[in-house]
Amino acid sequence: MRNKTFGLALMICFLATGACFAKIFDVQIGTWKLDPAKSTLNRDMGRNDKVDYEWSLNKVKVTISGVDAHGNPMHSEWRGKFDGKDYPVTGDPASDMRSYAKVNDHTLNFAAKKNGQTVYNGVIVVAPDGNSRTVTSWGMRGKKKVKNVAVYNKVKLLR
Repeated sequence: MRNKTFGLALMICFLATGACFAKIFDVQIGTWKLDPAKSTLNRDMGRNDKVDYEWSLNKVKVTISGVDAHGNPMHSEWRGKFDGKDYPVTGDPASDMRSYAKVNDHTLNFAAKKNGQTVYNGVIVVAPDGNSRTVTSWGMRGKKKVKNVAVYNKVKLLR
């Protein structure tokens, strides 16, 4: 009986450790800096100069710094899960809710809503080497549909 209990406890420890490492080594997690030379940005939309993904308890915290469509500084924060459900966003005048849905280990779909209406959406694809990512987004500006393609490089930590 003691061997079965010990084996079960050991198995639970391995599973818990695996779940922790899966979170730590998620390719989305980290700080991403915009590479304007490789990006195709529409002047009718703002730009996100720096995006930071970090674990916050059992959720992901996404912090975005950049400028809005008028060139004014913008800073927004979102906390939620990559489960496709809407979670509140603060600091973004264009949206009040945002959702991210994990497609696979390197791809996320996202959507932002204002008063229940989708105002922009897109896809985030991290390169296989994990050092860059491409964010393709679409939004409406008046009656015109606009597209942005933003390329980001992962910021390396100093050791």
